[in-house]
Amino acid sequence: MTALLAGLALGLALIVPIGAQNVFVFGQGVALGMPRALWAVAGAGLCDTLLIVLGATGASALLDSVPGLRPAMLAAGALFLAYLGVKSLRAKPSELADETGAWSPARTLRRTAAVSLLNPHAVLDTVGVLGAAIAAQATASRAVFAAGAVAASWIWFLLLASAATGLRKFMTKERRVWFDRASGLVLLVFAAWLAYEFARLLM
Repeated sequence: MTALLAGLALGLALIVPIGAQNVFVFGQGVALGMPRALWAVAGAGLCDTLLIVLGATGASALLDSVPGLRPAMLAAGALFLAYLGVKSLRAKPSELADETGAWSPARTLRRTAAVSLLNPHAVLDTVGVLGAAIAAQATASRAVFAAGAVAASWIWFLLLASAATGLRKFMTKERRVWFDRASGLVLLVFAAWLAYEFARLLM
């Protein structure tokens, strides 16, 4: 139980702070509501589970050893987040009504996976930090600790999507536009941060 709670606490500490993944899942909750937003929860949860398992199996050393992998991840992440940010900034009330009509589970899963896996800081934090924490546990406690971290991810994304769905009834099209634009600004800030990190690696 101690190892489970420790994994849960560390997982929440890494996942709860605002980031592109949280912004996206919350936005899906506002845009789609339940149960459709559960596909974003599933996508984010599965991606985090994969990264935690990779960390537990020692993949962090592989990430550090592959030449050019980190710059490539930074560049891809910056471009994708910039694309999402600009798209959100250009949102118009007349376009919001068609969003649920264009929805599909596969599309939501693809977009969630891209936001989750094209953010190198999230990948390295999850694989590296949690991987190191799991390795530091006693052998008998490692699986339980990892299970706690995985549970933290799923619980948080479910709470986030549920809270967003609760706000959905207060969101008129005009309010949704401003919410989307604010989300777009956040995503552009993260895109700029990744671009800065990329440029710094090239210097």
